[in-house]
Amino acid sequence: MNVVAFQQTAPEGAVSPARSGLPAASVRGLSKQFGTGPVIMSGLDLDIHHGSRVAIIGANGTGKSTLIRMLVRLVEPSGGDIRLLGEDVRKLDAPGLKRLRSRVGFVFQRHNLVTRLSALTNVVHGVQSRMSGPRTWTQLLAPREVRAEAMNCLERVGLADKAMARIDTLSGGQSQRVAVARMLMQRPELVIADEPDASLDPKSGEEVMATLAALANEQDATLIFVSHRMEHAIRFSERIVGLGGGRVALDQPSDTVSEAELTRFFHHD
Repeated sequence: MNVVAFQQTAPEGAVSPARSGLPAASVRGLSKQFGTGPVIMSGLDLDIHHGSRVAIIGANGTGKSTLIRMLVRLVEPSGGDIRLLGEDVRKLDAPGLKRLRSRVGFVFQRHNLVTRLSALTNVVHGVQSRMSGPRTWTQLLAPREVRAEAMNCLERVGLADKAMARIDTLSGGQSQRVAVARMLMQRPELVIADEPDASLDPKSGEEVMATLAALANEQDATLIFVSHRMEHAIRFSERIVGLGGGRVALDQPSDTVSEAELTRFFHHD
């Protein structure tokens, strides 16, 4: 199969940060408190530039997953400003938020795949950010060009030979790579991954992170990922952002941070 170049697409009228020079993501004074519980985040400022690969790290409870979910209001912020892909996120209505989310590819710890269906059909489902209707429900109904694109996405994550295999027959690492292929089917401008390696064995986790980093580098796409594995934060990012005390407590190029420094950071109270 010929490998088709991955094309990032923005909705009509949307301005890509790559063309505007704006950060892909920017937050100012971001805060979060769940109910009457402790304040998780207070006054957090952060810019993430287009095409960069950024690892978000920190001890348990520092708000890593909360931060990346607030970027697209999967979690509502308590205060502060968020701009994502040129959009003022907190001012978007429901249709506007849906359009923004269609431009963002998510990879979570839980794959959220349909286990009784084939890998190819699960990847076809990724086109639903751009299309709707019964022809997106299964690879048997999908238009020829959609099936070809889905196969290309599977090929890019090294699983073309598993296209017809049911998800429940695949290993955890293979299933996560199918989730990555489904995300690619969205043609996202920004990829957000929340501990995609957390539930995997070391070898599978390494493969998934290497796939994500390689695809981001290949397409000059922005990648923001949360990781609890220090070696992955160092190896697969260009920049490491550490959270602590409700704010950014560490922000350095990954090649300047040692594992010893990160170990001390993770254990900082």
